[in-house]
Amino acid sequence: MKFSKKSRYGLTALIDLGINSTDCKVALNSIAERNNISLQYLEQIFAAFRRAGIVKGVKGPQGGYVLNDLPENIYLSDILVAVDGTYHLEDEQANTPGDAEVIASTIQEVVIDRVNKVLDDLLLGITLKDLIDVYRQKGALEQQMYYI
Repeated sequence: MKFSKKSRYGLTALIDLGINSTDCKVALNSIAERNNISLQYLEQIFAAFRRAGIVKGVKGPQGGYVLNDLPENIYLSDILVAVDGTYHLEDEQANTPGDAEVIASTIQEVVIDRVNKVLDDLLLGITLKDLIDVYRQKGALEQQMYYI
C-alpha cells in the first residue's frame, strides 16, 4: 500500500470542505488556495469524489461543492478507493506451476489476505468526522498558545 500524494491532497481537501461547507457551498479554488494545492489537480480529485458519490457539485454563481453525506458516514476506505482505486496489497501470482504456485498461495493466504483484512478493519473504522474533529482540536490548541 502506498499513501499517494493524490490521497493526501484529497483528504486535505475533504477536511477543508467538511469544515467550510456546513452552511454553504465551497468553491474549489478557495480550497486550493487555502491548502496550496493546484486547482487543476484538485479538479481531477473532485471528479473522482463526484463519481464515488462523496461530494456533490452545484453549478452557477452560487455554486461549489458540498459533502454528499454526513462526515460520520464517509469512511477513509471510501476516500482512498475513490482516489487511488484500491489500498489493498496486490495478490500474489505464481508464474510457474508446482512449488512456486504453492508458495504463492501460501504467501497470499498467510500474508497478503491478512494484511488486507487489517487494512479494511482499520480504514472502515476511520471517518471524515474523525479527521475533522482532530483538526478542530489541534486548531483550538494552537490558538491557545502564546509566543513572545
